[in-house]
This record gives sequence, C-alpha cells and structure tokens, in this order.
Amino acid sequence: MMDGLADGPHRRYNALTGEWVLVSPHRTRRPWQGQQEKPAVEQRPSYDPACYLCPGNERAGGMTNPDYTEPFVFTNDFAALMPDQTVNGKYQEGLLKAEPSSGTCRVICFSPRHDLTLPEMAPADIRKVIDVWARETADLGRRYKWVQVFENKGAVMGCSNPHPHGQVWAGNFLPNEPAKEDACQRAHHHLHQSPLLMDYAAMELREQERIVEVNEHWIAVVPFWAVWPFETLLMPRRHIHRMPDLRDAERNALSQILKSLLTRYDNLFSCSFPYSMGWHGAPTGVTREADTGHWQLHAHFYPPLLRSASVKKFMVGYEMLAEAQRDLTPEQAASRLREQSSIHFKKQKESVS
Repeated sequence: MMDGLADGPHRRYNALTGEWVLVSPHRTRRPWQGQQEKPAVEQRPSYDPACYLCPGNERAGGMTNPDYTEPFVFTNDFAALMPDQTVNGKYQEGLLKAEPSSGTCRVICFSPRHDLTLPEMAPADIRKVIDVWARETADLGRRYKWVQVFENKGAVMGCSNPHPHGQVWAGNFLPNEPAKEDACQRAHHHLHQSPLLMDYAAMELREQERIVEVNEHWIAVVPFWAVWPFETLLMPRRHIHRMPDLRDAERNALSQILKSLLTRYDNLFSCSFPYSMGWHGAPTGVTREADTGHWQLHAHFYPPLLRSASVKKFMVGYEMLAEAQRDLTPEQAASRLREQSSIHFKKQKESVS
C-alpha cells in the first residue's frame, strides 16, 4: 500500500460519486466497549406456515401465493411507489419544491425454501434469480427511467421477513445515488474516452490488493473508497450497460462469484451476514438519453458488521454531520475476506460431523 495509508488518518476520494471518506486506521487499536447484540440463530424450517412469502400462504395484503417452485415475483402489497401520481402545482419553484413520483415496486422470492439464502443456494438456482433480475429490469425499463434491483438481508438491515427475497423498484425519475454516479462516469468518459469502472477494474486487476473474488467474467473488490467495513463492488470485466445485456456465460459466472463472495461474508463471523445490496446500470425508459456509453453495470454490497456477528458499524455523529468515516482500511478488509473459505461454514460443520 502507498505510504501513509496503512497507519495514519487520511481521506479517500470516491471517483464514482465525487464524495470523500475519512479513513482512520490507527483507531482499530482502541478498546471496544460498544453495543453487543446476540447473533441470530439460523435454524429456520424449509417451509413456515406463518411466513407470508412461502408458497401457498396468504400474504399480509390478503392475496395468496401460488405453490411456486422457482423464483416468484409479485407487486408489493404495500408499495412505496404508485402509478400516475400528481402534486399540487404551488410546489414547483422556490424553497418548497415537490414533483410527482410515479412507479411500481415488486418483490422477488428467490426460492420456495424458507431456509436458504443466496450463498446457500446452488449456482443453478442463483442463475434463475439473475435471469429474473434481468427480465424485471428489461420489462420495467420500457416504462420507467430507473429500475432499482436490491436486497436487504437480515433484520439489522430492516428486513422484516427472513424468507430469502429481494425487491425491484421502478420510477419515473433518476434517484440521488445513480444521479451522482451518472455525472461522475460521464465526466470521466468525456475526459478519457473510456468507462470509469472499466478503467478502475483494470487498475484493481493490476494492483491485486483489494480483490476479493475474480473469475473470467467478473471481479469483486473492496473499493478504494469503501465506507462500510466490508463493503464490496462487483463488476463485469466486459463493458456492459445493463443486466439484460449479460450473455449466458456471464450469467453463469455471476452465479458462481455471487455464491463464493456471499459465502465468504457468512464465513467471516460464522453467521448469516447481513447487508444491503443493489445493482446500478444505465438509466432506462423512454426518456433515457441515447448516450449511455459512460455507464458500466455494477453491484454494491453494504454490510454493517464490523468486529463480529454482534458488533456493527454505526453511521452517527461525524458521519451524519460531516462525512463518512471508517477505521479498518479497504485493503485490510479485502485481506480478511480473501482468507475465508469458499465453502459455507454450515457445510464445513456437516462434513466434520
């Protein structure tokens, strides 16, 4: 690592959003007397009659799920976005501004099994989830400007149901985070005539220091500018605008690297590792610009755990009022993740017993 980045406080620039993060590696030596939480005991049944996402069960909104055997998609019974919304015209200018936000929200049950998360699923079944992500992006992208595929895993990340599932929200507007990424990628492409994340992936492949997983088609790194302790960035090695553009071999390779990466997460603290993850690709819909060459498909993983299954990172104080701050360096985090086995800890216990 470059001099001064391993031991002393410094700021790192996020080339993808234009923001900065304060890194304070010397603070990892301080004693910890913070919050301890009891790790969740993962002994769920394969089917839960009380779960509103399991096959054949009644959902909270009153609808009944089919007896599905593969990934199942339905419109959220309590959607955050709704079609054809309007706003009072008096909020169009000045200090009080508002605009209508129209869209839809869908839920994706990854598997009929109540007890299987993505790292515990077979690559062939993960591939089915990837195909659903791509299909939903293509379908909703015909009508909406932004399609956000994401997953909140674990109660600590606000997930209200442990059944393995994700979501896809589509809206008629470009949200804040992708808008920042759009501007930074566009500026880089204008200056260098190449996609920012393609250049970044090539640099990480040369340096090797922050790589967690890599295969023929994908690379997963703890980004140089990571905010969350074990944050990762997953990128295709070919220039790809959106998920529906993925070829068959790239989808298969994605299922493999997802299983391995998420297994390393679970193995880090021998728990079902919580995170929020989401895919970013070029804006979609009838209002999209013709020029999307600056965009590169990628996924963000934001896990909150810091020191163990019961100690998490809090974004408070300085982080809320000034800028993001971390103690563990991205290089140290990548090394910790690389050290983990690609065989899930539950499987390791089964082989021993």
